[in-house]
Amino acid sequence: MEYRIRPYYKSELAQAYAPDVYQKTALNRLASWIRTNKKLTEALRETDYRASQHMFTSRQVALIFEYLGEP
Repeated sequence: MEYRIRPYYKSELAQAYAPDVYQKTALNRLASWIRTNKKLTEALRETDYRASQHMFTSRQVALIFEYLGEP
């Protein structure tokens, strides 16, 4: 499946990367991948990303796809 670059709820994108686990686990896993990828973390910070936000913007999704690949 090809994913479009568009705004995604965090839970929606996390489940796309980890469809075989519970939503909370998928969210934690995605957050961990973002935290441990320093280049991605810095790129997201430049878009005013906050860990507490509920949605990723289209620009943030594009960066996640760039650094982590598509789900």
